[in-house]
Amino acid sequence: MHEMALCEGLVQALEEQARAQVFSRVHKVFLEIGALATIEPAAMRFNFPIVAKGTLAEGAALAIDFVDGSAWCMQCSGNVAVKRHGEGCPACGSYQLHILDGAQMRIKQLEVS
Repeated sequence: MHEMALCEGLVQALEEQARAQVFSRVHKVFLEIGALATIEPAAMRFNFPIVAKGTLAEGAALAIDFVDGSAWCMQCSGNVAVKRHGEGCPACGSYQLHILDGAQMRIKQLEVS
């Protein structure tokens, strides 16, 4: 379950930002997770409170926004929507796709004090 490690990295990033931006408490974390990121949102919601316990993020809410996957097809030269890795181009069936969006997880916004 790599979501536990992702939550640990998230809390570490929050602590680094707290030092850089001088805040002491995180109330809400807004995450953006792409459809191709292979991250299970339910596992993130389960693990985050466990990992955040005893940190500046203890008790913080976790809001998750989803980003659809998109790719550029090298065969038909079009931008296409993709739902998962290994999927062919919906227009021409080619598997020569260059992922443009949807493989990321990033912090979009924080509510802090």
